[in-house]
Amino acid sequence: MKKLLRMMKFFNHRILYHLSTYIIEYYGGFWSYKSKCKKNPTSLNSKIYEFYLEKYNCGISQFAEFKSNPALPHGLSGIFISSGAVIGSDCIIFQQVTIGSNTFADSKSSGAPTIGDNVFIGAGAKVIGNVKIGNNVRIGANAIVVKDVPSNSTVIIGSIRTIVKDVKLNNTYSDYTKFQYNNDN
Repeated sequence: MKKLLRMMKFFNHRILYHLSTYIIEYYGGFWSYKSKCKKNPTSLNSKIYEFYLEKYNCGISQFAEFKSNPALPHGLSGIFISSGAVIGSDCIIFQQVTIGSNTFADSKSSGAPTIGDNVFIGAGAKVIGNVKIGNNVRIGANAIVVKDVPSNSTVIIGSIRTIVKDVKLNNTYSDYTKFQYNNDN
């Protein structure tokens, strides 16, 4: 294994991405390898795990606790789960979800989320801080959860607001550097 780590230093990232995929598949898939990393967090195991997650632009801590493997309808794409998070069994997590810790010492909700069993977390939802999500909860797309949610509840964002103008809106794209230059004079 140490020899493999030395060899990995000489390969570029793209090759390492592919190599990490083959290694993780060899060990029985992502969830099996995550379990292996948690039990034996060597630098090599961690590096392979990190390359695999980087390939999918996500971050699922080796130390996040899962009661069972969640369903990921859109794969690992953009999912971030922090170290202290606890995820219950039979959860469904869509793309671009963040289950993150609040690490500000002076915050009332510092810590990581605890998600109950049979929880549905919609695309783009954020669950931040030391919050408790009950069982059988639905968290809608793009909802931001920073307070406890009781069991058998649904969390959604507020309804959209439409502002109608009497004049035609100018939606012409302008490069920010040009915008900045024109407004500096």
